[in-house]
Amino acid sequence: MIETKALTKTIGEKMILRGVNLKVNKGEAVAVLGTNGAGKSTWLKIVAGLLKPSSGEIFLKGQPRKKDDFEQQKVLGYLGHQSFLYDAFSPVENLKFFARLYHISSPDTRINKLIEDVGLAYFKHEPVRSFSRGMIQRLAIARAILHKPEILLLDEPHTGLDQQAVSLFNRLLLDLKAEGVTIIMVTHDFQQISTVCDRAVVLRKGRIAEDELIRGRPVSWIHSLYEGEAATL
Repeated sequence: MIETKALTKTIGEKMILRGVNLKVNKGEAVAVLGTNGAGKSTWLKIVAGLLKPSSGEIFLKGQPRKKDDFEQQKVLGYLGHQSFLYDAFSPVENLKFFARLYHISSPDTRINKLIEDVGLAYFKHEPVRSFSRGMIQRLAIARAILHKPEILLLDEPHTGLDQQAVSLFNRLLLDLKAEGVTIIMVTHDFQQISTVCDRAVVLRKGRIAEDELIRGRPVSWIHSLYEGEAATL
């Protein structure tokens, strides 16, 4: 579904990614772990088309990644540190705007369902500028999946969410996973990894250091994998 081969990224004199070879198959839910500066978000942004690699290859559904290819881009849903929302617009207005960008016809039913799914139905006509950080994150989640992407790229998606929102979001992710959506999640939240993901990839200094199946593993084992101390059985 997604594959990067010998992917590198240099910014100034610093090499962020050092030949990352990573393949994620259709329907997998993969956590990408690592300390700050390990290259996690950089790899995700390159796959999303937001950054250009210094060298290497990217394949999406078996085809080379092309710049400004709308057909490839609409396969992806991306949730980063920026919400990409317009603060003067309401949730409904924001999602209608993005529906037009994705050429979604008659989006009202889907928009209303997504707003309800992320727990914002009561605020659907209020301007986003009045929202808390967690409410903005809820709406950004709805934006990322509005066009029913086949691949969902998530960068610290649980940031700012309260426990109710975390439960709603995880249930949404598990439903998408059951539908065959491929999920790649950059995170430091080991508890959420154990709930949603099947596999964990650990980056250290721009290289893949660990790549293990984690389904059924305790949170403590995932933490030890992150620390490079896990025993392989």
